[in-house]
Amino acid sequence: MWVTENPSEWLDFSANLRPEGPAQWVTEVIRQSLDNIRYYPDPEMKQARKGIARFLKIPEEYILPTAGGAAAIDLVTQLDGGCIFTLPPTFGEYTARAAIHGRKTAVWEGSCEPGDTLIVCNPNNPTGEVRTKETLLAILTETKACGGRLAVDEAFIEYCPEYSLRRDLQPGLILLGSFSKILGTPGVRLGYICAEPEIIERLRQKTLSWTPDTAATEIAAALPEHKEQIAAECELNRERRNLFRTQLQKLGAEVHPSEGNFLLVDFHWDMTAAAETLKARKILVRTCTSFGLPASFWRLAVKTEEENTRLIAALEEILHVR
Repeated sequence: MWVTENPSEWLDFSANLRPEGPAQWVTEVIRQSLDNIRYYPDPEMKQARKGIARFLKIPEEYILPTAGGAAAIDLVTQLDGGCIFTLPPTFGEYTARAAIHGRKTAVWEGSCEPGDTLIVCNPNNPTGEVRTKETLLAILTETKACGGRLAVDEAFIEYCPEYSLRRDLQPGLILLGSFSKILGTPGVRLGYICAEPEIIERLRQKTLSWTPDTAATEIAAALPEHKEQIAAECELNRERRNLFRTQLQKLGAEVHPSEGNFLLVDFHWDMTAAAETLKARKILVRTCTSFGLPASFWRLAVKTEEENTRLIAALEEILHVR
């Protein structure tokens, strides 16, 4: 979440990002990229496509780099003219971008028409729930039978890559992704779309020129060299998430199962005042009324053990739990 004051002064549980910020290799790549910012980025995105393709282990012709996950969502909502279906509660950008492009939106109830697209977030934001490959492929069969498409937003999939549909790409299926979460780089816009080459070419023609930018391109190129490090950090997130869940449960909160780098927490009473009290202490949390959930719900990013414990201590004081 963007704040008007110095962001470094805040403890931000509202943004689901690598808690330490960018890794050293990322900042070094960005520094080196400064030598090339005098030049326009390659309009064919060859370097970025190659890096992302090698990282995902997918042929380059199935990859379209984008200026972040938001740009990927925007492109997919432009692809056809039918209804955009979602499975709420979920990320609001799907319906927001659909509305901007003049597309109707609705809750998925198992059927669609030609030109329609169902967008599923996996793991889902804000719940952290993950749908298995078998479940998603069954949904894909349903959408294709109706003449529609299935788009799966895998923005958090590196935290549970075993659930990715990267090895199942086929007509009617589009994958969206983002590197902002795992790299802790929301200020450098780097995302991607995976789909059959015909769809990639259609989407490429809708992409603004010179995207992604130079820094994002060079990060993408370096990704394959750091795949093991990224995987280890995602495993560390799992350990932190499990400990954080236990701490929250000791406060009496209900914590929903999650495979992402965040937890959906239900305190079972209105937490609006508690969120404001924390904000006054420069601690940000993500309330969930915009997701259509009651004021008792928060979505909390998993941060370092020290930072998580600091939030727990503040909540103990505010909620008088000892």
